[in-house]
Amino acid sequence: MSRLAIDARGLSKAYKIGKLRQQVLKDVAFNAYHGQVTMVMGPSGSGKSTLIAALSGLMRPDEGEVLALGENLWKKRAGKIDKFRLDHCGFIFQGFNLFPSLDATEQVVQVLKYCGVSKRESRTRARAVLETVGLGQRLHQKPAELSGGEKQRVAIARALAKAPSLIFADEPTSALDSVNGQVVISLLHQAAKERGAAIVVVTHDPRLEPHADRIIHMEDGKILNDQMISEPPSFHD
Repeated sequence: MSRLAIDARGLSKAYKIGKLRQQVLKDVAFNAYHGQVTMVMGPSGSGKSTLIAALSGLMRPDEGEVLALGENLWKKRAGKIDKFRLDHCGFIFQGFNLFPSLDATEQVVQVLKYCGVSKRESRTRARAVLETVGLGQRLHQKPAELSGGEKQRVAIARALAKAPSLIFADEPTSALDSVNGQVVISLLHQAAKERGAAIVVVTHDPRLEPHADRIIHMEDGKILNDQMISEPPSFHD
């Protein structure tokens, strides 16, 4: 049967701006399956990034619950939420979030070190995953020596290196041309199909729609429609 990776209900979140409260999530229900790329689309200010932050343990919602890999995320203490993210989640951001002084291999090694992987094993795994994303010839280049597409591939390699069950990508292609954007989404799709990860991509880039297994449209803090393009894969114990 298909396995739910995330099951969230009743998510609400408001920000205080001066004396006003702006409601950015309004009683949202959301789920995502292992082995699928779920795309959350909508205009700026629709609540997409706030939703992904609530689902991944980065921002506590005002109301609602998130069951992630069967665990009630927001019932955990802060330190346990951090540990859950470290153990199970990979993140890819629009701005790459790379360390300027580290080369491509060191960017990936840094994450594995935090996960308790030995130095030798970290370097072996880092090289392997960088080769997987097509950067086998760029292992020792620092961010300033890489193109935008290559930087994003390093960010993807860093997210994939610890084999996470959940990968969250926030506008991963907005700074890239169409060719590099296609490469990025193809790599994410591969992670879903080959590794069984649940991939949640927040984007307003319509070029990515053909690569989605499911497309969810948001506007004004609510989900307007939810289109399942391909059924989630079945997993057998």
